[in-house]
Amino acid sequence: MGTCSVCGNRYDKTFSVRMGATEAEFDSFECAIHALAPTCSHCGVRIVGHGIEGRTALYCCASCARHEGVDEARDRVG
Repeated sequence: MGTCSVCGNRYDKTFSVRMGATEAEFDSFECAIHALAPTCSHCGVRIVGHGIEGRTALYCCASCARHEGVDEARDRVG
């Protein structure tokens, strides 16, 4: 029986995630995302996908990057 690093829930199906030298245990992907996913430098949303890296910041989408002055950021056009 493991204990979630985020919510403290004791659960028999926890899983561990290691990032570099740090390892944490979670009871759900929701808690893992809350603990590990970076946040958009413009709107604060958790970046679950690839996101956009601009200069020294991460953004959830090209729109947020452009709001912060990363003019070359573009969403996929099809």
